[in-house]
Amino acid sequence: MRVKFLLAFLIAVLVVPSTAMARWQIETVDSSGTVGSDTSIALDSSGHPHISYLDVTNGELKYAYYDGANWQIETVDSTSDWEFTSLVLDLSDNPHISYPGNSGLKYAYYDGTNWQIETVDSTFGVGAFNSLALDSSGNPHISYMGSEDLKYAHLDGANWQIETVVSPGYSSSLALDSSGNPHISYIDRVNGDLQYAHYDGANWQIENVANSVWDPTSLALDSSGNLHISYQEAANNDLGYAYYDGANWQIETVDSSGAVGFFSSLALDSSGNPHISYCDVTNWDLKYSYYDGANWQFETVDSTGFVGSDTSLALDSSGNPHISYYDATNGDLKYAFLDISSKKPGDSG
Repeated sequence: MRVKFLLAFLIAVLVVPSTAMARWQIETVDSSGTVGSDTSIALDSSGHPHISYLDVTNGELKYAYYDGANWQIETVDSTSDWEFTSLVLDLSDNPHISYPGNSGLKYAYYDGTNWQIETVDSTFGVGAFNSLALDSSGNPHISYMGSEDLKYAHLDGANWQIETVVSPGYSSSLALDSSGNPHISYIDRVNGDLQYAHYDGANWQIENVANSVWDPTSLALDSSGNLHISYQEAANNDLGYAYYDGANWQIETVDSSGAVGFFSSLALDSSGNPHISYCDVTNWDLKYSYYDGANWQFETVDSTGFVGSDTSLALDSSGNPHISYYDATNGDLKYAFLDISSKKPGDSG
């Protein structure tokens, strides 16, 4: 009898998901071929998710959005390339996407009726690790890789202005401050350092933030204009987090439980606390960490198969996390969201 009871207990532990995982709602958005890599997510004014991603089978840029009842999927461009998409929504909830194309860095936006597509930089091989932001006038700004250079392009209302920020510079994540000035996190591949570039209105200023870092990085600005960056600590394969407190850079190791911190995506809640989605490569799980004001909390979101790469995180107006990511086992685009209000007293994470 004791053996049967122990066996039943072990089966229950192995089969029943944890309370944290049970709260996460997980959906397969697109499974039509090998799709879902290089995702980028944004939430509209109703809190509905919009996701850009690549269809590797057909070499296409795709876009999916939830209309309140069903997922709608569109092909935006049939000449997309590998390495990152970046999606933002304008004040009318229309999508804007930067991505590498066969003819260089490209930019697509929906004008309310049709998709409009532009080639921003036609130099061969540019556009990887692109990051898109819109200023208060709705003009696009994009950081991206050009050969071994970190480049920056912005539309001044009529023409694209392109400049090299630093050489060499690898990977990028872009945010604009309240004055519309760009702030970019990137990696110095020569020394393996996390660096930060910002335009002060006259010149680019460069700072070293942390050493021994792997890409990609993810950057956000809080309401005071201070920087927050997530990244992968290359030396120990940990999830790292850096923030500027107004005087100095503060560096933290967030998660060191195995080879973690890959494909991180950072967002800040209304209190300025960081939330990070990332991949646990040791187990190939999708993980999520956030700072609750006193401590870091951790959750495993999805552990079915090889999941968690190419994550992108957004928070809704209630601070609930929404994550798009790639399911490498099935070649699918997946989406997970958590209703934090469903947490019970005593729940961790």
